Amino acid sequence: MADPTRRAIAAPVSRLWPLVALAAFPVACGSPYPPPPETARAPVVDTLHGVTFTDDYRWLEDQESPETRAWIAEQNAYAEQIVGDTPLRAELEGRLRELMDVPGAIFPRRAGDHEYFSFRKPGREVGAIYRRPASPAEDGDRGGPLDPEGEFEVVIDPLEIRDDGTTSVSIQDLSSDGGLMIYAIRDGGQDERKIRVRDLATGEDLPDRLPNYLYGSIAFDSDGTGFYYSRRSRETGARIRYHRLGTEVEEDEELFGEGHGPERFVNFSQGGEGRYLLYTVQHGWARTDVYLHDLRSGTAPTPLIVGAPARFSARFVEDELFLLTNLDAPNNRLVALDLDDPAPDPATWREVLPEAEDLLTGYRIIDEQIYADYLHNVSSRIVRYDMDGTRTGEIPVPEHHVATLRPWSEGRALLTLNSLVTPSTIVEIDLETFEMVGDEPWLPSEVPFEGSDYELNQVWYASEDGTQAPMYVAHRKDVEPDGETPTLLYGYGGFNVNLLPRFDARAAVWMERGGVYAIATLRGGGEFGEEWHRDGMLENKPNVFADFIAAAEWLVDNGYTDPERLAIRGGSNGGLLVGSALTKRPHLFRAVFCGFPDLDMVRFYQFTHANNMPALLEYGNAAVAEEFGVLRTFSPYQNVRDGVDYPAVMLTQGDLDTRVPPLQARKMAARLQAASTSGFPVILDYDPRAGHAGGRTFSRNVRNTAMELAFLLQQLDASGS
Repeated sequence: MADPTRRAIAAPVSRLWPLVALAAFPVACGSPYPPPPETARAPVVDTLHGVTFTDDYRWLEDQESPETRAWIAEQNAYAEQIVGDTPLRAELEGRLRELMDVPGAIFPRRAGDHEYFSFRKPGREVGAIYRRPASPAEDGDRGGPLDPEGEFEVVIDPLEIRDDGTTSVSIQDLSSDGGLMIYAIRDGGQDERKIRVRDLATGEDLPDRLPNYLYGSIAFDSDGTGFYYSRRSRETGARIRYHRLGTEVEEDEELFGEGHGPERFVNFSQGGEGRYLLYTVQHGWARTDVYLHDLRSGTAPTPLIVGAPARFSARFVEDELFLLTNLDAPNNRLVALDLDDPAPDPATWREVLPEAEDLLTGYRIIDEQIYADYLHNVSSRIVRYDMDGTRTGEIPVPEHHVATLRPWSEGRALLTLNSLVTPSTIVEIDLETFEMVGDEPWLPSEVPFEGSDYELNQVWYASEDGTQAPMYVAHRKDVEPDGETPTLLYGYGGFNVNLLPRFDARAAVWMERGGVYAIATLRGGGEFGEEWHRDGMLENKPNVFADFIAAAEWLVDNGYTDPERLAIRGGSNGGLLVGSALTKRPHLFRAVFCGFPDLDMVRFYQFTHANNMPALLEYGNAAVAEEFGVLRTFSPYQNVRDGVDYPAVMLTQGDLDTRVPPLQARKMAARLQAASTSGFPVILDYDPRAGHAGGRTFSRNVRNTAMELAFLLQQLDASGS
């Protein structure tokens, strides 16, 4: 891609360090906070589509330079100084540990004579891969709940790979006979993984191994003599390859992917007892192409759906291919293609489930019945149908809950229920009557939180253009919001993600301390179908920020809080959300948490060293003049203005984030520290091992969450609530 930017670059910062004027911290009169570390300015001037920008902190993009490393160390020290080693922070860590160090549900996968599973045992810093002897097949189930305190055989412990707990392992696939396991090793929080094959009888790895790379689908072939995998390059895009065990990786056969660039995801699934491979090409988050490869025919993959402006999620079901799609159905529908004659003409497809008023998000097939998952105003519904699409019932789900269903034993299923004020609980239900089996949950929550002491409501607010959107609002029942109640507003708004009211230890602690916790539903997500998603992407992305600001204003206007007691938080795309909100309306918020964020949207297309190229199809590409015109209106880094009273801001990031370039958080921290005149602190908490994919121990997660909450509570003067 040609770079339309012309730059005038100052001398390297290493030469300027003793000479350049250091960024003064314009502390407001009487500010109780110490100034941040001084940051050198080394201006770089860019001209893009005739518009000139000056970037004083381009030097911070060099992650490994001695100057950047010294700056990061100073910022971490400053963040600790601001938050402090206080009794509040210790209390928060203690309570978070109680809420988070509990076992969840474990559903093993059977292979051969064993069942395999991954989880983190309470008290351990990191999860591991375990196995246990399988129950007899004639039992019809897995023998009841898996006791997390039980004695299991350790298959792979990542602490033996790296003893600091920042490396993780995960099961990718198991051979049909249970003799082999493909597993992945992730170093810290990067998206890349190493792929290994373990002989489960000997406990040794085979010589077959894939290098550290970006991988999608990985699966054994039908007889376990080799495996298929999707590997994506930032330069050339993704390719589907086949590796035969015992051969060199360099000899792997390329099956599909040529011509699909780095802005696309290419994955596969298998069907027909190994006869078919189905390839999907995902163009961002709004379009999917589908190809069918009949391996027995020896012919090239057949295009089934190419160029349709819609998403397709495919699954092999006996002699048909089921497609969940939004083609001609913004709320999604389920169609089927005959594998013996898979015509690409939508007019020939069998419609299994037509589009409904509610959003169809997924389905599962249990005992020859389809159990369809719907979202009704961001709350779960589960409806049952015969295989021909005849409706046969609906499983009762409490209001404002997230529900998932999974098969268990004959005529029975397990229903998991969860809400913002209800920790995850699993009940066994009779699929004939939809009634709970027994008097107690199959797996009650062990989270020490009494949800009956809290209330959860859904309200509706109007955005700037009149669009109506819902927001969840929760607090203790004995708390009466009085216009000054500490309130924390959370949002995301992008990539077709459904932001659901799930239980969150962070929210629980906030509410325990007398605060209001709110989750705003924003355009750009998928909660109301594809039109809702498209109304918040590309040229419509500004709608997302308008929605979020309107949600905050609703909380103020309706007597929950005021700007001096209102905090906002978001991560990743949600970090862009709060970054844009604070630059657009700095006086509407008192404190901001901005985690692992996208912030420099003007230069985003140039950060090709990161795994971020597909996001250009959601955000827009500043190399394109029309898209640049939209991006510049909301790009947080370019919209920071000198001499503005910005709220207190806490940014977090880590060196091993290979999805969202960490340079953005570094530059934004420096820019805000130099620009703000409020006297409120701007801090950066930076982890050398963390990234978008984790890289943190359990204790580090507790520490990070406690630090975030302590910062926000202190800034809202709510530390004693």
